[in-house]
Parts: sequence; C-alpha cells; structure tokens
Amino acid sequence: MPTSKYRKLLLLAASYYFYANWDYRFTALIFASTVVDYIAGRLLQHGKNPTYRNSVLLISIGFNLGLLGFFKYYNFFIDSATVVLSSWGLGVSNLDIILPVGISFYTFQTMSYTIDVYRRNLDAVDDFFDFALFVAFFPQLVAGPIVRAADFLPQLKKPVTISGSNIWAGSQIFIIGLFKKLMIADAVAPFVDGVYNYPGYFSSTTVWLAVLAYALQIYCDFSGYSDMAIGAARMFGFQFERNFNMPYLSKDITEFWRRWHISLSSWLRDYLYISLGGNRKGTLRTYANLMITMILGGLWHGASWNFVIWGALHGLALAFHKLWRSQTKGVTVPGLSLLSWLITFLFVVMVWVLFRAQDWPTMMTVYGKLLFINPMGAAWYYHAAFAAFGWAIIGHIAGSLRTGDELVFFKTPYSYRVAFVTITVLLIIYVFAPTNVSPFIYFQF
Repeated sequence: MPTSKYRKLLLLAASYYFYANWDYRFTALIFASTVVDYIAGRLLQHGKNPTYRNSVLLISIGFNLGLLGFFKYYNFFIDSATVVLSSWGLGVSNLDIILPVGISFYTFQTMSYTIDVYRRNLDAVDDFFDFALFVAFFPQLVAGPIVRAADFLPQLKKPVTISGSNIWAGSQIFIIGLFKKLMIADAVAPFVDGVYNYPGYFSSTTVWLAVLAYALQIYCDFSGYSDMAIGAARMFGFQFERNFNMPYLSKDITEFWRRWHISLSSWLRDYLYISLGGNRKGTLRTYANLMITMILGGLWHGASWNFVIWGALHGLALAFHKLWRSQTKGVTVPGLSLLSWLITFLFVVMVWVLFRAQDWPTMMTVYGKLLFINPMGAAWYYHAAFAAFGWAIIGHIAGSLRTGDELVFFKTPYSYRVAFVTITVLLIIYVFAPTNVSPFIYFQF
C-alpha cells in the first residue's frame, strides 16, 4: 500500500476514533451519510436524464435533512405543534433524543458536495476513503469550519506530509485559538453566566457589560475553535481558509456576514440564497430570499424560537441595508463611517441576547435593563472589566491583521509580544478569575 494511502487511512481511523470517544453509536450516522452521498455523487456524475438526476439529488438532500431534522428539530416542532393542538385536547409526546455532536456541520458539508456534483461544478470523487476522510476529518468535524469538497479533496491527491514548516505554522494558529478560548472566552464566561442567570439583580451598567462580554465570549470561543481546527489541519499538511475576519469592525450588516463564520455564511449564500433566486427575481423577492435564508440560518444554530427570531432580525437588517444602499448611492456624509460601525456593532451585540438568554423572561429582563438605564455606583470592578474588554479588543485586532500570509502580531518585536501577552493574562486573571473550562459554545449547534 502506498505510504500516502496508509497515512490517509490512518487519519480516517483517527477521526472516527476521535468521534467515538464522545459516543461510538453516532459514528454510524456519519458513516451512513458518507455512504449515501458518495453513491449519490457517483450517480449524479454519470446520470444524463434531468429527472433522474433531480431524483437522486432530492433523495440525498432528503436523507441528510431527515437525519438533521429528527435529531435536532423533532422535539422543537412537537413542542410548537402541541401549543396549537392543546386547544383541542390533543398532544404528542417528546422523545429523549441525544443531539449528535457536529451533525449540523457534517450534513451541510456532505450536502454541499452533492449539490456541487449535481451542478457540474465538481467531479464526483472515485476513492470512497478519500470522501470518508473529507466528511469525518477530525479537526473540524464537531464545530467547523464547514469545508468545501472543492477545497479539501484536491489536497488528498497530493502526498499527505507532515513537515516542520507546517507544524510551526499550524501550531502558531492553534495556540492563538487556544488563547482565545481559555484566556478570554472562558475568562468572561463566569461573569456572563452570573448576570444572565439573575439579570434582575444587577444594574443596567452590569447588564450592558455582560452583553458586551458575551459578544467577546462567543467570538473568541467560536473563532478560537476555528483557529484550533485550522491550525491542527495545517500540522497534518491541510490548508483551510480562515473562518473569521475581524467581524466586529464591520461598518454594515452585509459586511459583518462576510466576516463572521465565513464558511457558514458563504454556504447559505451559495446553496440556499442563490438557489432561491438570489437578487435575480426583483426587489421584493430579493428581500424575501434574504429573510428565508437568515431564518433558516438562525434555525440551523438551534431548535428554538430565539434562534428563529435572531435569524429574522438579521434578515430584516440585511434587507434594510440593501434598501438603504439603493437609495443613497453617491451620497457621502462626514463621519458616517464611524456611525455606521457603531450602529452595526450595537445591533449585533444586542441581538446576541437572543443567543444567550435561556428563556423569554430572562431575555425580556435583559432588554429592559439595556433600554432603561439605572446605573449603580461604578466600582473598581466596572473599570477593570472595561479595561480588560478594551484590551481584548485590541488583541483581537492585533492578532487578526495580516501581512501577506503572516500575522502582524508575529512580526512585532519579541519584547512587545511578551509584554502584551503578560498584561493580557494578568488583566483577565485579576478581573474574572476563571475556575473551570467551559465547553465550546458551538458544540451545541
């Protein structure tokens, strides 16, 4: 057996072992999804009849969405239906369903492959084990990024090599991600949890701090995992595109979605928004397509009306921005850039409340505190928290800027890097004093 083939099989076995450590029973789901979409790809590649090809595509998508729908959304739809049925004295029992980790990611990944083959944008892969590794590759299996077959499969045709340069480059990216997760996301988590558990007991100042801190937490948590996944893949010789690009510096909501969770937003654009007609069917249809795309994108994140509303609000914001842009072409206003950034940032931060609030009473209490200010004495804690938050934002910017393929942070003098990291660590420990490691937020999606 060729050495490269052996290495790929070893990576595939390691990926299944990695997933089996969570719950070995659900490796069968990954395998089933792999088999179905591998066969679908082969049939679509050689199929000529449009009706036949449409049927194959529908079976593949139906199978994947069926798995996702049952495991992730069954109880949500039953609960929603029960609200209506209860008025007639009817009801349906919930099932004790375990949500398989990563199912939202690998189903989207396999569906994108099948759709690309159907569109003739990609040739179906011949080697089953190559396709199986594409589906189950462990660094990004459980929480993304969502990798395209067109980006991953060609890399398998090259020798899979582990080199010193790849290990060095990958380890730097991995360490940055680990730092974001442990030293920032986990550091602010106890403060955020405490406020969201009992928001009515805190002043508006504290609630605002918690809302801002959660914006930092979810960014560092998810981008941290993405960096770790990208870094780990790089160590094995695979290159993935970045998944975040300084999203909180966006000056409008459209730009935000070009920078936030890039692998998901581009997936929704290419396989949902464009399939619905994109902006080719007139203005009203464009707005409707944006709404549908973002509502389903919100539902992808979780089986809850909170996520549906979160997606709908982003859809409305995208539609409004498209309308605004069409009505203000050529208009320049001094200072508009800063105002646009502030409005975008505050909108994104405030709708994150829907992500974090565990129930409607909590959400309404938090929004009440945000909109009706009743500040209490600003003790040292608030000043220190603001300092830590601001310092972390500076770190986010410094750690994200690039010159070519190299992070600007690593081009600064060594003494500056040591000083920055030391001050950051001391600030976080001093203010938030984390006592445990929180699970990655996006594992639940």
